[in-house]
Amino acid sequence: MKNILVPVGSSKNALSHLQYAVDFAEAFDAKLFIVQVYNVYTKAGTMIKVDHIIERESKAFLKDLVSKIDTKSVDVVIKTLKGKLIDTLELASKAANIDLILVEPRTNSIKEEVFLGKTSGKIIKQTQIPALIVPEGYKFKPVSNILLAVKSAIIKKSDALNPLISIKNNFTALVNLLLVKTPYYKEDDFVVDNKLSETVNSITETENATTFQGVLQHLQSYNPDMLCVVRRRRGFFTKKWEKNVILKKDFSSSIPVLVLRGLK
Repeated sequence: MKNILVPVGSSKNALSHLQYAVDFAEAFDAKLFIVQVYNVYTKAGTMIKVDHIIERESKAFLKDLVSKIDTKSVDVVIKTLKGKLIDTLELASKAANIDLILVEPRTNSIKEEVFLGKTSGKIIKQTQIPALIVPEGYKFKPVSNILLAVKSAIIKKSDALNPLISIKNNFTALVNLLLVKTPYYKEDDFVVDNKLSETVNSITETENATTFQGVLQHLQSYNPDMLCVVRRRRGFFTKKWEKNVILKKDFSSSIPVLVLRGLK
């Protein structure tokens, strides 16, 4: 894992999130891209130089934030990017060969009942970049125990597990696989291939209405310091992420959540 992207909003948690990002990047000797995406909607009579004003203010905002954290030995790159959020992040990720995007739960929302705000939820739901959701105020510590929860062990894309394997190897962490049998279960879903088998340290099978309920049932017994799930068409957050905003009553986590992409 060599290139990490951190989109920044205006939340009060921004400094804490950036410090976690720096500490996480340092553990991998990775380059850290701190970005803010802005969009300008033109109207008749709007000043021609408004783009330059917003770009300048956005860059000054990022520089001020970064000046308040300990960047250690990490190579930090600050960028302001104009365009639609998802398209711009996707393009930037391809250009910089981003391996992982770090997301704070609420980049702009101040509502306490919200776990993932509209912007963060949109990033998780609509991008194809592996993501790590870092709880507000969470301080970095080496990962020692990961719970990987899926309802299908079928992996067709060879690089789908790369973020998980990278984290596992870097921290010498244990990975416990929880296979959740749901109403959508098919016989092939619990066939664990060699790559996944070599990645995990234990396998548990459970039967629940949803993958999320399986996680809740087994979370205490595993006591992980990272949860790993899959975002796919019928994956972990299928119903919860039909809308971008996710309320705490529907899902919340006090530990980082690694969201993998494109297993199928």
